[in-house]
Amino acid sequence: MLLHWAVALLMLGNVAIGQTIALLSDATLEKIDVRFWIDLHKSIGITVLGLAILRILWRVTHRPPALSHVFASWERASAHLVHWLLYVLIFALPLSGWAHDSAWVAASTHPLVLFGTFPFPRMGFLMAMSDASKDYWHGVLGNVHTYCAYSLYVLLALHVGGALKHQWIDRHSVLNRMLP
Repeated sequence: MLLHWAVALLMLGNVAIGQTIALLSDATLEKIDVRFWIDLHKSIGITVLGLAILRILWRVTHRPPALSHVFASWERASAHLVHWLLYVLIFALPLSGWAHDSAWVAASTHPLVLFGTFPFPRMGFLMAMSDASKDYWHGVLGNVHTYCAYSLYVLLALHVGGALKHQWIDRHSVLNRMLP
């Protein structure tokens, strides 16, 4: 439960930071310490990646409780599919962001330091590319990262919507599975 909520809240907060930075005007960006917010976004993303690894290890060693047979087979199949796709995004978002950052032309002059304290390496194969290749891959990987975030919105809506539907409309206490 703790890993579920920690990853969920960090990802939601990080998507909010990333989207806010992307939507701000140049005039607004000049007035704020945008570097702080970008570095915080990167730090949270790497933290999510670490927690995602822990979460997979936990999941491999601890089976979740089975879904009740009161749910239709298509609902159980949909729930499993959405959960696995969320796992994919829990890895794809931070990995694509890390790769996007590693392909940044100025990455070598701006070290990646988590929460202003811990140096963190970039992906060497991307750092070793020519500037033209880095520019190309920086754009591609930025788009991948953005589309992963949009996919997260859709899957999160399905995940939360399904849970609330079962809790409030069908009167199945599914929220008890994830609340302390």
